[in-house]
Amino acid sequence: MKHVLISLALSTALTAPAWAEDVVMRHMPSHGGISAHELAQELGWFEGTGITLQDRGYASGGPESLMALAGGAIEIGSAATAAVLNAIIGGNDFIAAYPTQGINEQVQSIFYVLEDSPIHSIEDLAGKTVAVNTLGAHLDYTVREALHQRELPENAANLVTVPGPQLEQVLRSNQVDVAAFGYWQTTFEGAARQNGGLRAVFGDTDVLGDIAGGFAVLRGDWVEAHPEAARTFVETSARALDYARENPEETREIIARVLEKRGENPEVAQYFAGYGVREGGLAVDRDLQFWIDVLVREGKLAEGRLNPRDILLISQDEVASK
Repeated sequence: MKHVLISLALSTALTAPAWAEDVVMRHMPSHGGISAHELAQELGWFEGTGITLQDRGYASGGPESLMALAGGAIEIGSAATAAVLNAIIGGNDFIAAYPTQGINEQVQSIFYVLEDSPIHSIEDLAGKTVAVNTLGAHLDYTVREALHQRELPENAANLVTVPGPQLEQVLRSNQVDVAAFGYWQTTFEGAARQNGGLRAVFGDTDVLGDIAGGFAVLRGDWVEAHPEAARTFVETSARALDYARENPEETREIIARVLEKRGENPEVAQYFAGYGVREGGLAVDRDLQFWIDVLVREGKLAEGRLNPRDILLISQDEVASK
């Protein structure tokens, strides 16, 4: 079924969106920022498409979002790539819609310590406490991969969960040794850096290179029932990713307005560094293959069981080959 969906998406990827039906797509936002589909909504780009986005309250992290998606409470999930793959391995029929954010030299997850900390390298993480937003997602897997690359046990560091708005506080009060600000938390990272007294140890690009950090995710049965809406959703969100790159100041103004409306601190919007996604807003095979290889290495996935083309709704590689 997924191969049919991919073919359908590609055959219509360069045509004008069709308003085939009215659909409500429920989603769960994250603290401190907005997703590309939320940005597209604020820009009015879903008007006339039949798609209505509906906010269902915050998700603490990707795993919670995927659980809500699997249970039918929402139509749009969002999670780190490794978490998405783990959910698929666990039997969920999920489709990777578009990369919500990427990591590169401008936008990345950064692991901070206090200036006088004895931690100066990845090797020094062994035995230390690292604050991450949730377990089983991007920051968790990044730490494990970083330790693996240094030939250390992948569980050598002690990971604890801390919500994004409290990361700076727990680090400055010495409740943790390291605070990991995810690539989607550049607003919180920028504010913490501005306050001084912190030192960056490493970023996830040092471990992973340029790669998509996570994906907006749809259920396969929903895509099968609403193929035109799924295609329009992906293409419109990808356009918003490009808009943010080309109009950073306007995007920060929109984020500030949304955060204020939610009752969050709009001042952090000034530190939004972008989404970090390559031009065109779509994924390439490596965005998934890197983590597929990691899961094969860990024995969680049989070699050859998953292929990026079976998971992606539309990819840049496939569009370019047409």
